[in-house]
Amino acid sequence: MKDIPAKSVGIWIRVSTEDQAQGESPEHHEKRARYYAESKAWKVKEVYHLEAVSGKSVIEHPEAKRMLADIKRGHITGLIFSKLARLARNTRELLEFADLFNQHNADLISLQESIDTSTPAGRLFYTMIAAMAQWEREEIASRVAASVPIRAKLGKPLGGAAPFGYQWKDKQLIINTQEAPIRKLIYELFWKHRRKKTVARLLNEMGHRTRKGGKFTDTTIHRLITDFSAKGVRRANYTKSKGDGKSWKLKPESDWVLFNIEPIVSEELWNKCNALIEERLQNRKPPAKKTTQLFSGLVYCQCGEKMYVPSNTPKHVCYKCRNKIGVEDLEAVFHEELKSSFCSPEQLSRYLEDADKTIKEKQELLLSLAGEQQKLASQMDKMMQLYLADEITKDGFGAKYKPLEERQKQLSDQIPALQAEIDYAKIQLQSSDEILNEAKDLYSRWPDLTREEKRSIIEQIVEKIIIGSGDIEINLGYLPSSSEIMADRQRNFRDSWPPPGRSGPGIPRSAAPAPPRPAPPPGAGAGPPGRLG
Repeated sequence: MKDIPAKSVGIWIRVSTEDQAQGESPEHHEKRARYYAESKAWKVKEVYHLEAVSGKSVIEHPEAKRMLADIKRGHITGLIFSKLARLARNTRELLEFADLFNQHNADLISLQESIDTSTPAGRLFYTMIAAMAQWEREEIASRVAASVPIRAKLGKPLGGAAPFGYQWKDKQLIINTQEAPIRKLIYELFWKHRRKKTVARLLNEMGHRTRKGGKFTDTTIHRLITDFSAKGVRRANYTKSKGDGKSWKLKPESDWVLFNIEPIVSEELWNKCNALIEERLQNRKPPAKKTTQLFSGLVYCQCGEKMYVPSNTPKHVCYKCRNKIGVEDLEAVFHEELKSSFCSPEQLSRYLEDADKTIKEKQELLLSLAGEQQKLASQMDKMMQLYLADEITKDGFGAKYKPLEERQKQLSDQIPALQAEIDYAKIQLQSSDEILNEAKDLYSRWPDLTREEKRSIIEQIVEKIIIGSGDIEINLGYLPSSSEIMADRQRNFRDSWPPPGRSGPGIPRSAAPAPPRPAPPPGAGAGPPGRLG
């Protein structure tokens, strides 16, 4: 079986002069981030240095551009930084960063705020950021939309290019003598041949081109035929955007603002061509809705290849070795395992209390080490002053200063490592709390959920499903085991396969022994008993 490649991440280092004055050096922040990545078994590919760079605007900095380019090309799929203010203080830039990371399925990991968007709890950050950005867009859009009808009724231009066959001159739409004959020819050819593709082909063969120099297509022909401008009517304030990257929709006709302009074709010809298009649209059968598979993209064969559900069979199939499992069978296995994989409310409460206690103990230790570090720095300064004042010999200075220096060096490694353990534990606790509380009655509610709700839950908690010749492995993310708060483990579902009354092709009841669990990373604490994967 192929190993899952380690997640590739980058580290963002931007430390202010104020932070450095408090002893938080760039090296300290880098160590803390590296320890966190190590605890997650991630691979650090890049470090982006922006020391002493103002947080007012960083998006145009060469290192920021390099980081964004690495995200877009998939070189890294996550960015670790000490806190959000170190990434960007400018709210607009923070929104832009978050939106771009979300678009490219990359994660933002802020250690100070315990945000890790690779976890279910952390993904709430993207939801909040998206809500902020949407609110800002809607505020701007509402102000613009309010002005559009007023400008339209006053006859003022609303922006945008003139329709094909027209041009803007002195803020008025007038006939374009070069394009208008082609626009008229489109209607004549369409009424004669009754096919948009035929019209596009004939225009291209005649050497005609669109305004941008491209060839005509059936889509372009449809748009030009249905546009009101050719019959001498200019519409304004008649469309509304559905959002970024989405299509536009028509407003109610009562909102439209209409103006008379010089026509290119007669209203009779325009009406006949559009009636033909409307008739064909009404007679066209809508495409069948594509069925969404619950475990799509998550099911793998033991050979390492992804398994797909072909249109001719209700089974997940490996095209390489022809391993198969029924779609309904896999859901039945998953549903049955939900019953035993989440523990009682008392166990959950005890786990969360124990995990919280572990974090507090580590935080107290961190404060103790930080205090010791400050005392050492003070002692080392005093020792240096005595040496410079010749109040202590060279040998005496070395004998007393060297142990302090060695301990200081130990602390410079121990403190960021401990911080990384706390960062990891806090983020894991957030995700565990959210998932476990939602999962308490998941087994009983499962049959009543819609397919969309089931798919959403599966996307949140399932990392990978591996179909073997005698077993099924379901790996759930972000649920640490009772003895390993930071370690993943796998579980073979020998007892649940096949489910009662079912038989799975190629999956006998007997199964291979469960693989050994990986060793926990440094600082692992206690976790909840019972988990899928």
